[in-house]
Amino acid sequence: MLAISGHLDSDDDSGSGSLVGIDNKIEQAMDLVKSHLMFAVREEVEVLKEQIRDLAERNAALEQENGLLRALASPEQLAQLPSSGVPRLGPPAPNGPSI
Repeated sequence: MLAISGHLDSDDDSGSGSLVGIDNKIEQAMDLVKSHLMFAVREEVEVLKEQIRDLAERNAALEQENGLLRALASPEQLAQLPSSGVPRLGPPAPNGPSI
């Protein structure tokens, strides 16, 4: 009985060493996954920053073009534009006589 008990105790010791090894491998795998995710996120952030820069440049160019077109448009043409809440840069549309 003592021999069996001693044998079980040694299995417990090697089992705990095995568990520590498994824990270390799990930790390494989690670190690897974390580093891959961080790399992917950094890459995506760079792509999004570039898209934001491109869109900001395009927006500025379109605003400039819009201002130029509004400046060249006649008041009648401006009056035909739908009101979208965007401030008009040209002269105000003429109002009819008030009754």
